[in-house]
Amino acid sequence: MSECNHDCASCSQGDCASRKIEKLKPNENTTIKHCFAVISGKGGVGKSLVTSLLASAMNKRGHSVAIIDADVTGPSIPQAFGLKGKMATSDETCIYPVLSKHGIKIMSANLLMPDDESPIIWRGPMIAGFVNQLYTDVCYGDVDYMFIDMPPGTGDVPLTIFQQYPIDGIIIVTSPQELVSMVVTKSINMAKMMYIKTVGIIQNMSYIKCPKCAEKVRIFGDENSIKRIEKTGIKVIGELPIDPALASFVDKGEIEQYKADELEDVVTILEKFEK
Repeated sequence: MSECNHDCASCSQGDCASRKIEKLKPNENTTIKHCFAVISGKGGVGKSLVTSLLASAMNKRGHSVAIIDADVTGPSIPQAFGLKGKMATSDETCIYPVLSKHGIKIMSANLLMPDDESPIIWRGPMIAGFVNQLYTDVCYGDVDYMFIDMPPGTGDVPLTIFQQYPIDGIIIVTSPQELVSMVVTKSINMAKMMYIKTVGIIQNMSYIKCPKCAEKVRIFGDENSIKRIEKTGIKVIGELPIDPALASFVDKGEIEQYKADELEDVVTILEKFEK
């Protein structure tokens, strides 16, 4: 490549012949069978929520599950699982994740800080290095399914994870607005450029279910929003409603108690997904 500056860490060209970046290897006390990244083109669409629900659903099926909260400057996974005030432990060999009430192994920047309201004010390279350490320096033990809760957009952290994590595929979270559909396309195109498989799209806040007649009321758009998204060639594999009960479970740190029937088919797809 005539324009190559040989700085592979800053490059998004997945098939470059000069690329020497090797995939990260987990701690010697860790084995990870499957790894999925949950991403979104923009913030506020429910990416962390979907990550938490998928991990909980997979755990309920008897799988060993772990979550890496890679949204370093805006971590929210510990709150959803009721881990506020908890801290990860360590010894001379490695760091140990914090276990949720039902045994999900969770690692987040907030679990390494005594004050979870203190901001993390780091530049991109430092954050990217820290995200790599969440994978390599933590003893997760035997993990069937690992979910990576990504920060929004297509910046340093997504690029680092796409290049260096051994990802099976990505799940894209969106909401039913035209603007969001446009931004989602950017994430899809980034994954294609990095030769990462896309499992599918989950549309959050898709509708409200009438408590009297169970009719789906699409307050943010009609079913055409799904058709617009699927023009990208990626299928919508799940929809989540606006549910006040779900918000209550998250606020109380009891997301594992919520049964997301709408995601059962998605979990089955992940169980059958081939890298």
